[in-house]
Amino acid sequence: MEAKLGMSSHTTRQDPTPIEMHVTPRAEHSISRRNISNGALRVLYRLNEAGYQAFLVGGAVRDLLLGGHPKDFDIATNATPEEVRGLFRNCRLIGRRFRLAHVVFGREIVEVATFRGTADDGSGDRHLVDGRLVRDNVYGTIEEDALRRDFTVNALYYDIADFSVRDYIGGMRDLEQHCLRLIGDPDERYREDPVRMLRAARLAAKLDFTIAPETAEPFDRLGPLLGDAPPARLFDESLKLFLSGYGLASFHALQTHRLLEHVFPATARSLKSEHADRFRVLLERTFASTDERVRADKPVTPAFLFAAMLWEPVRAEAEALIANGTDAAVAWASASARIMAEQAERVAIPRRFAGAIEEIWVLQPRFEQRIKKRVFRLLSHPRFRAAYDFLLLRSAESPALTELAEWWTSAQTMDQQALAKAFVPQPPPAEDGSSVEPSPKRRRPRRRRRKGPPASEGSAPAE
Repeated sequence: MEAKLGMSSHTTRQDPTPIEMHVTPRAEHSISRRNISNGALRVLYRLNEAGYQAFLVGGAVRDLLLGGHPKDFDIATNATPEEVRGLFRNCRLIGRRFRLAHVVFGREIVEVATFRGTADDGSGDRHLVDGRLVRDNVYGTIEEDALRRDFTVNALYYDIADFSVRDYIGGMRDLEQHCLRLIGDPDERYREDPVRMLRAARLAAKLDFTIAPETAEPFDRLGPLLGDAPPARLFDESLKLFLSGYGLASFHALQTHRLLEHVFPATARSLKSEHADRFRVLLERTFASTDERVRADKPVTPAFLFAAMLWEPVRAEAEALIANGTDAAVAWASASARIMAEQAERVAIPRRFAGAIEEIWVLQPRFEQRIKKRVFRLLSHPRFRAAYDFLLLRSAESPALTELAEWWTSAQTMDQQALAKAFVPQPPPAEDGSSVEPSPKRRRPRRRRRKGPPASEGSAPAE
């Protein structure tokens, strides 16, 4: 395969030879049009009626064959993006790295991609920089498109013309064996796009698949390439890893394959520290809780998740500063800023989340200050709920934290007057066992100033 390096030089790559195409007829697979969105069906039929090839492809086909219910439906066709736009008034073209057509039906967006080619004769638009694929707009046949996909189980095509499933690269076999296998030479594919390593861990976690040995083998050698990936893209990939309902499994997969240290280095360091056990408990409780909320269709926020992932590094640094004499408030602010700056070099956390994360951290020591004014001030803080939820997750660390979490849980159920009385010191009991009311304090009478003419500037005071 020829590919442009930068803007001029060329390199050649030998692509793997696909196995003989296998067609699974409608009677032998479980995909039903009832489980495909109306928007996707409309696009498939319209392309087919216009004389183009049209296939449902990728994760939707994979999940439908596994009995799942995909939310997104991608389509592959031999129509160019401009030809797709000519068929649909509700279509817009997007992307520079990959040119795509988005056909919009209300809140549903159907993504349509033209078959990718394997060879660039110079007329296409494919660019590699230091082995990384930065643009890939070379079109080809469906067989070539199958080779350009990432994993075999994502290279299955549902044909709207006869409702069969086409397999060009052994995807059905790997699907049956619950195996995730990269298409092509792993070293070259990961160098093209290092984020594929994270994608492999994520899909294996989501599907409960085993990663094929040859697919996982380069992780140790090529994991550092993730440091060159755009931090904004790694933030998006982190959301897919941890906020899609299988965050705990994804976390375990990243650790198992030693990829966590390349994306969350401070987290990985803390998981090897003396407090690794308590930190792991916090992380596993956080991921499990987040997964439950996602599956229950409840809202989740990246701020809470990242606050947990970076909590132990921040706490360790803040406590070290305090031990060296730094004021507590200054220590927490300094530790928070430094850890966030380090993390931003790998994963670009947007400001709207970064501010919330730091507030959750800084509020944790304030829970220990059960003084009347500070308690009421903390209860009225806009981040109180998130910080309190974080305290609940931390409460398993020690009996003292458990008691503290219970106290704040109770405080929220009391009205202000009852809570205020809880801080009033009780009078000591009398000898007969009854309480003695404290005697009211006597007020000293105010002294009134003597009235007289004001002394003129520079004169002596009147006697």
